[in-house]
Amino acid sequence: MPKPLILLGQAIRAQREQLGLSQEKLAEQCGFDRTYISMLERGKRNPSLLNLLKLARGLQTSVSTLTEVFDGTKTNR
Repeated sequence: MPKPLILLGQAIRAQREQLGLSQEKLAEQCGFDRTYISMLERGKRNPSLLNLLKLARGLQTSVSTLTEVFDGTKTNR
């Protein structure tokens, strides 16, 4: 099983791509740098709860939806 941060990164990327957003556009909407989004998507950064909330808002979803991969209710692609 992939590491938790990699799973979270995959969920972030999948939602971003579903919305048709670039990393740059998502970063702008959330008040982050594009490199931070890139590092999150690659599982290289561990976001704080406040940053997860900002991400979820920018991705038009909830933190619980982004983290479903951890409780087995959502399959990993």
